Amino acid sequence: MRTISLGGLEVSRIGLGAMGMSAFYSGAGREEAESIRTIHRALELGVTHIDTAELYGPYTNEELVGRAVRGRRDRVVLATKFGLLSHTGRPEPDSTPANIRLAVEGSLRRLGTDHIDLYYQHRVAPDTPIEETVGALAELVAEGKVRHIGLSEASPKTIRRAHAVHPVAAVQTEYSLWSRDPEAEILPVVRELGIGFVPYSPLGHGFLTGNIRSLDGLDADDWRRTNPRFTGGNLGRNLRIVDEVRAVAAEVGATPAQVALAWLLARGDDIAPIPGTKRVARVEENTAVDGLDLTDDQIARLDDLPSAAGERFDEGNMAAIDR
Repeated sequence: MRTISLGGLEVSRIGLGAMGMSAFYSGAGREEAESIRTIHRALELGVTHIDTAELYGPYTNEELVGRAVRGRRDRVVLATKFGLLSHTGRPEPDSTPANIRLAVEGSLRRLGTDHIDLYYQHRVAPDTPIEETVGALAELVAEGKVRHIGLSEASPKTIRRAHAVHPVAAVQTEYSLWSRDPEAEILPVVRELGIGFVPYSPLGHGFLTGNIRSLDGLDADDWRRTNPRFTGGNLGRNLRIVDEVRAVAAEVGATPAQVALAWLLARGDDIAPIPGTKRVARVEENTAVDGLDLTDDQIARLDDLPSAAGERFDEGNMAAIDR
């Protein structure tokens, strides 16, 4: 597995998003043993970058990851997030220094470690200046509890303001063949500043695997049942995207998921996606993309795919994104 630098933090080119092991998707929280086997297999295959958050569960995903990496901590770059849960009684999201102090201690305890390699603000808090939040994070870096800091779903203006206070190692935002918004402003800014980029949901919440053609196989509480891209007729409209991905996959003898990830890796050497799964077979499939190269023509065909129908979140979640 190749590695890249996220603002000075070396990680595997393909990481592992652990969220779906505990929250939001069908079967979450019901197969802990398989989830732990998946993390172990990822490490065997050269994955070093494991991403979680206190929100996932909440809390149970950090506990799961902590159990999985016990005895293997020196092989793992642990990334987690704070800010969407309040420990101070304030309205959410809470990115005040007091809340950050409480949040990091809880994450350290659940992960079973004395430091977090990459600590993200999960969403930018509108009522706390980013300079104040980053100042608190800088104190944790000085104390050795956090090694590097990151931002999730931050605007270019916020990224610049944060980076002026303390170096930001990584920005995490949804980016894939059906979520290409970062190309306009986010990617140019992080590249200018030397910040790494971590695409979450690089497989479009599972859509780009080609295995979701209706909602019939999703649990009643699966988050995708309320996502605009999967509802109101948009799922059917978006099948034209995955059908072209499937066509390219057939040409190269790969899976649609591998083609979607290969396209993303071709966007630049400063991109480190974190596809999520709770299955050993899927992590083997995803990590195999490290050796897959698409032709210029195939990349151009994928570049020309239409935009996805529907917003990537519902109205409430879109309103929480810093833009």
